[in-house]
Amino acid sequence: MTADRKDAPGPRLDGAYYRAELARLQVELVKQQAWIRHTGARVVVLFEGRDAAGKGGMIQRILAPLNPRFTRTVALPAPTEAEKTQWYFQRYIAHLPAAGHTVLFDRSWYNRAGVEKVMGFVGDADHAEFLDAAPRLERMLVRSGITVLKYWLSISDTEQERRFRRRAADPTKRWKLSPMDIAARDRWQEYSRAAEVMFARTDIPEAPWWIVDAENKRRARINLITHLLGQVPYEDVIADPPELPPRPGPSPREQVEFTGGAGANVVPDVTGQEPGTGPSSADWTSGV
Repeated sequence: MTADRKDAPGPRLDGAYYRAELARLQVELVKQQAWIRHTGARVVVLFEGRDAAGKGGMIQRILAPLNPRFTRTVALPAPTEAEKTQWYFQRYIAHLPAAGHTVLFDRSWYNRAGVEKVMGFVGDADHAEFLDAAPRLERMLVRSGITVLKYWLSISDTEQERRFRRRAADPTKRWKLSPMDIAARDRWQEYSRAAEVMFARTDIPEAPWWIVDAENKRRARINLITHLLGQVPYEDVIADPPELPPRPGPSPREQVEFTGGAGANVVPDVTGQEPGTGPSSADWTSGV
């Protein structure tokens, strides 16, 4: 099993096709969520891969149409000093789903096999223990009735560098470029070797790894969501739309909208202004 792409990305995906197919798949995700709720199933989905491989955007497209009470994402920060003294899996176990729920892990316990190993945050003994324990844990979860899906989003070195540079140039995405990401740029081969070891030791029949070609983000989203829908069989149990009875009282045209009365604080309508004339950080600069 190979962790990284070495070929060029495929042809650009047609925008109209992408939007139409994504909308169709999102309707199917709603049906699947309703079935999971109906049957009391429990689903865990792990999203792993290179930095800037598109894990966050993938999860956003999956979550967008779903009821957040029953499908949620978990993206844990670095462990606290107290958590460092716990059993390694402990802080992840606390987020496993109840009946009828799905949890999407934006990175997971596999941090130990990747970033922790490569950046020297874990010793050889603890790394070896993890590689032995992770399959046993996942088999235990599956035996308990939890569906465990593991996705690795694969991109090339060239594409990762392109995305890093785009993040650095875009103030709205610069927060995604962490010091750890920058340090990882010099350790591409080390991450590749760590991933190959991880696959060899943790790709099990009960919870196999699925490699997603993520060089093209749109293509990856369509492919992964389609695959995800096929891993948890479902039926359409969404109720028919309810009939809305006629509203009592005056017609909507006769209804008076509440405006707060005299002296109310009303957000002004600025949509007629020239673009770029709204507030900016310069308005708040104190000169200190």
